[in-house]
Amino acid sequence: MHADRSSTTRFSVTVDAALRAAGWQPGRWDIKQAEIWADTLREHTSPAGHRHTVFPAAVEAWAEFGGLRIAPPGNGRQVAPANLHLDPLHGLNMARTLGDLGRALGTEVCPLGTETDTRAVLTIDTEGRVYALDHTGDWYLGPDIDHALALLVTGIEPARLTAG
Repeated sequence: MHADRSSTTRFSVTVDAALRAAGWQPGRWDIKQAEIWADTLREHTSPAGHRHTVFPAAVEAWAEFGGLRIAPPGNGRQVAPANLHLDPLHGLNMARTLGDLGRALGTEVCPLGTETDTRAVLTIDTEGRVYALDHTGDWYLGPDIDHALALLVTGIEPARLTAG
């Protein structure tokens, strides 16, 4: 039964189990909450005048995964797996930093949540690529949220972003 179920899901058994334990299920779609977060971010202006940009890839990620507190089910493969809180308001006061990252990457980025242990801020860009920013640097987590969640939950070491 388990092999059958895992072959029809988007995620590995480990990642699927962690997501389900956090309250996710296939088809989860809380667009009302996603729109509240979008409005809150759009309305926020930093003291220096920096603003967030909100775009469909971010809203879709929030609608499906927003609000989840994901605890990794075991030890990581290469690094410690991350405890996650997928709430974009963790990045509310980072409009300038996220704007700088977006410019460096040639895109726009929006907050996605946080790694609660390291305080790393998770972000998503207009193409759906996911990044983390922490005190040690900026990290590429994958081409989409599915890859990023798999990397974070299973403890695969992310790639460091380099300037240029």
